[in-house]
Amino acid sequence: MPLILSLSEATSIAAQGPRLEAHYIPILFALGAMILVIAWLPIVLKKLPLSLPIVCVGIGVVLFSFPPFSAWAPHPEKSPKLVERAAEMIVIVSLMGGGLKIERLVAWKSWNVTWRLLGIAMPLTILLVMLLGYHFLGLGLATALLFAGSLAPTDPVLAGDVQIEHDENEEEAEAKFALTSEAGLNDALAFPFIHLAIAIAAAGSLSGAVLTHWALDDVLWKLGAGLVFGAGLGRVIGWIIYRMPAGTALSRTGDGFIALGATLLVYALTEFAHGYGFLAVFVAGLTIRQSARGHDFNKRLHDFADESERLLMMLLLLLFGGMLAAGLLAPVGWKEAAFAGMMLLVIRPLAGWISLIGVKRPRLELGIIAFFGIRGLGSVYYLSYGFNHAAFEQQTSLWATLGLIIAGSILMHGILVTPALRWLHRHYHHLGIVETKEA
Repeated sequence: MPLILSLSEATSIAAQGPRLEAHYIPILFALGAMILVIAWLPIVLKKLPLSLPIVCVGIGVVLFSFPPFSAWAPHPEKSPKLVERAAEMIVIVSLMGGGLKIERLVAWKSWNVTWRLLGIAMPLTILLVMLLGYHFLGLGLATALLFAGSLAPTDPVLAGDVQIEHDENEEEAEAKFALTSEAGLNDALAFPFIHLAIAIAAAGSLSGAVLTHWALDDVLWKLGAGLVFGAGLGRVIGWIIYRMPAGTALSRTGDGFIALGATLLVYALTEFAHGYGFLAVFVAGLTIRQSARGHDFNKRLHDFADESERLLMMLLLLLFGGMLAAGLLAPVGWKEAAFAGMMLLVIRPLAGWISLIGVKRPRLELGIIAFFGIRGLGSVYYLSYGFNHAAFEQQTSLWATLGLIIAGSILMHGILVTPALRWLHRHYHHLGIVETKEA
């Protein structure tokens, strides 16, 4: 899918040129200062009930509330293509980073919790959100399905605080592993539902022909192509990085930006083949990591992907703060607020808990896995993708509701993640799962 902006978006961006030029040096100063602050903040926030995304959004709200930046405050309805592509880029970089983190071999038993979250929690979330949107918000079938599909995946970008670290013991950190692997895979698995919503909107109704084409093309072909291209290209790239003979392996360069090149290459080739690039990128990251388990260069690749993700996340969350300052939440009424509360406090925790029934792990761990289904920039991508490919009703209201859900998720999960994981670590220690000293 090439990067194409609408004529109105391109014209609007070009019109900002002279205004940006007038404030060029102050903008460079502000950007440099914010990058340094963002690099420093994780050290300060490590033991506090506060997260980096909260700070980034807060800075964005303040920044875009005052001149001259207030005149540039973005809104997804004004530049839908730009929003879609910006969210797409941060998601694919995040997915590669997520794949490169995971050392555990893919297997049915060792990934049991992940399969349950994908096979039970995600479809159940889509069903519940769709029913709530249809009956409570008055959405049509196609729009309710689009909104449900957009909200179903947990976010690989904002979930950094609940994801496993590169060299963390995955047996001890089962909750982090489950949330990392879930976020890596469910972004791709949401796509068939988005395409079904688009097909229903285009056809005007759900028919046998629509379902047949959807099942063959959007489910079987695109998922299959994403899996095959991800595994195949990941294996080839892994061989080039680690296995090439005569001292020509790319790992000898020590350059971590190889991870970014691999991300873009895998995504583009899979999209050319009409497969799901999100799935391919995550699978490729897994496969590259498995090509040389325990190799020191794995950390270099992961660190570069992680740093790239943090920089992009900072910029996009600043813009999200600008959207809030521009009045994104203005259309929110009591129905939208109630819907957001149900999504965050009832639907995801309930669906997650049901999916984990029978799993023989500590109940506290299972509760944390069920609760920390963070919503974020992946949902922005899917909703903008749907709106850019078909006509759906109540777009302004849905953007406001999604904005409230994301803001609520960033705030709620960001405040709770540090004490929750600290509590879980103490619980692990008490049960003898963790034998090291408490952090």
